Amino acid sequence: MAPEASGRTGPEFDLLIKNLRVVRPHGNVVHEADVAIRDERFALVAPGIDPARARVVEDGRGLLAFPGVVDAHMHSGIYSPLAEDAVTESKAAAVGGVTSSLNYFRTGQYYLNKGGPYRKFFPEVLAISKNRFHVDYGFHLAPMDRTHIGEIPMLIEKFGVASFKIFMFYGSHGLHGASDSQREFLMIGEDDRYDVAHFEFVMRGIQAAREALPDKASQVSLSLHCETAEIMTAYTKLVQKDRRYAAPGMGLAAYSASRPAHSEGLAVFTAAYLANETALPNINLLHLSSRKALEAAMAMSEVFPHIDFKREVTIGHLMLDVTSAAAVFAKVNPPIRPREDVEFLWQALLAGEVDWVVSDHACCRQELKVPRHYFGNVWMAKSGFGGTEYLLPALVSEGTKRGLGFPEMARLTSWNPARRYGLNRKGDIAPGYDADLALVDPARTWVIRAGDSPSTQGYTPFEGLELSASVRATYLRGTKIHQDGQVLGKPRGRYLHRPTA
Repeated sequence: MAPEASGRTGPEFDLLIKNLRVVRPHGNVVHEADVAIRDERFALVAPGIDPARARVVEDGRGLLAFPGVVDAHMHSGIYSPLAEDAVTESKAAAVGGVTSSLNYFRTGQYYLNKGGPYRKFFPEVLAISKNRFHVDYGFHLAPMDRTHIGEIPMLIEKFGVASFKIFMFYGSHGLHGASDSQREFLMIGEDDRYDVAHFEFVMRGIQAAREALPDKASQVSLSLHCETAEIMTAYTKLVQKDRRYAAPGMGLAAYSASRPAHSEGLAVFTAAYLANETALPNINLLHLSSRKALEAAMAMSEVFPHIDFKREVTIGHLMLDVTSAAAVFAKVNPPIRPREDVEFLWQALLAGEVDWVVSDHACCRQELKVPRHYFGNVWMAKSGFGGTEYLLPALVSEGTKRGLGFPEMARLTSWNPARRYGLNRKGDIAPGYDADLALVDPARTWVIRAGDSPSTQGYTPFEGLELSASVRATYLRGTKIHQDGQVLGKPRGRYLHRPTA
């Protein structure tokens, strides 16, 4: 459309970035091109665009231009107030080339530390979040009781929540270990139980909502944290008595053994069978950490081919193993695994058996992660750590060494999660899409230091790892929000009411 026809005066583009190597999630080729942006969206991607057509012109210096990362698994507000995390952890996201942050949230202890219906709870989440995120943001919600199940259609239609979650391990576990006070932890009523029957009813509720909302059904899904509470409870007692795990430096190995890989696999089987029983076709298997879990997920795809299982892994499970010097700082659920599991995850990723890679970012400040008088005690450390700022550079660094192509990286970090979770204007560099970009130097070596991150965590399990790629700049809907480690401007992230147009 000509400038005068659209009501614009002057140059037709707001921004033109020249001399880029554009990484699109389709095909296997990186294209040398310029990128023109108008009204917060990509307007033209082509070589040799005339600079006179743009108000502002920048030189991309031959950097790789990835679609802005969709970090589809974050936990803003889990250990610190959401009002704080929304600011600082979205800054960390921006530094890593993330432009869309999807956060798992629930009622109960942690997060807002309150129960009750989502019709009262979720507006408070949105009010706290407004004008605080430096990147676009959305939420996945977990139906914790029967009231929440009944609210699923309302959450989809009114609030644009198109994805839901089940924490399968909460049966007799809390976030960090065995728990005998499930109802207090989850803040559910005396008549409610968070068990396999509840998981089934959640699935039936989501499928009923999909049938009632056919125009949105294809992008309404359920995510599952697949671990089996009873297996973990029994094995934790065994491992804590096993002297082999008492030696210094064995904390991560002990925690892995206490939440064994077959606990993941068994939960995947249970989830898959229930999905078939309830006719719910859109299932996301989160942060698969082991060979047994991933093989179970692939097997279930063959047993139930009519169920669209998506398989997720985290950058932490791809980069760390139980020998990591990070020790208890790398405690997470499911656990960091032995090297043979790490290598199997990479083999599956290279074979196309993984759908997306995420950070599972949960900022847990050092004083909370490991209380000083329990330092080194893996059983007393809290679970989870941040890492959204390392997701893209670590995947590019390690993936390049292993033969993973740049377009495949774009599929894993942007296109695939955007399509699944209803972000229809995200995930590609093409006219009409939101102008979200991560400019990456694939040949700039640097060493991860927690002190360089805007996150308030204060440490990172990735400390000291040398990466061969770095994110030099991040653009959110055409505005530069990060350059060379510095976050620019005030928060301008928008809530992603999904499915988006």
